[in-house]
Amino acid sequence: MSSTFNSRIGNPVYRKRLLMHRVGIALSFMAMLIGLAFLIWILGTLLVKGIGGISVDLFTQTTPSPDSDGGGLMNAIVGSLLMVGASTLISTPVGILAGIYLAEYGEESWFAQVTRFVTDIMLSAPSIVIGLFVYAVYVANVKHFSGWAGTFAISLIAIPVVVRTTDNMLKLVPNSLREAAFALGAPRWKVAMMVRLRAVKAGVVTGVLLAVARISGETAPLLFTALNNQFFNADMNKPMANLPVVIYQFAMSPYENWRSLAWGGALLVTFSVLALNILARTVFSQKTQR
Repeated sequence: MSSTFNSRIGNPVYRKRLLMHRVGIALSFMAMLIGLAFLIWILGTLLVKGIGGISVDLFTQTTPSPDSDGGGLMNAIVGSLLMVGASTLISTPVGILAGIYLAEYGEESWFAQVTRFVTDIMLSAPSIVIGLFVYAVYVANVKHFSGWAGTFAISLIAIPVVVRTTDNMLKLVPNSLREAAFALGAPRWKVAMMVRLRAVKAGVVTGVLLAVARISGETAPLLFTALNNQFFNADMNKPMANLPVVIYQFAMSPYENWRSLAWGGALLVTFSVLALNILARTVFSQKTQR
């Protein structure tokens, strides 16, 4: 065996491949370190500057007027929760059902191919274009901004993420599992819902969480749809405050109090999404082990 190893070492082709392998591993490791360094830098800056804006007033008071002390982001927090929650309720069933159709019924259908193409376009479309679309179709016709308009805009962003994730996850289910279910006499819709979807539910939920994480920080669509509201408002048919727009406006302002609230809101959004992802992964990993 040692002679075989020595002969490989003496082979120039083998030495070249080994060198390229080590160079590739080294470059990949360096790229990972650079990415982690920037990530730690961003999170560290956010934590250092945002921790000063976290207080009880942040959750109990509304946004303050310019050049005033105190205040919070209660109206923006409630508005974001309402719009993101409503968007999740809309995009989750639509996206999952569309993904099931593409994976189960649309393998050779021209309609499914067109749907996949449109979904890919929607995934890469700038969010401001979607905001302008909802503004032209809905806001311009009803003559006012509203929380529902913002919900529709971010739903159009979330649905393609859920569709593609569900479609890709269902394709990972082995055909033998489907064939076993068919052999037991299960109809196709039940195989899709009770067998394939259940087998990849953790991945589908991850896709939903990715969609929630993306729409939680979208600012451009909400500027043209929900706009903003300095006062507390739970009526989705009126202009509604939301964290992304408030963070954008306060961060660009010359007032120190507003900038502090913007950092606190950014920290709140970031760690809320992080906590949601960690919770979902923990729960579903425990169910998988059981």
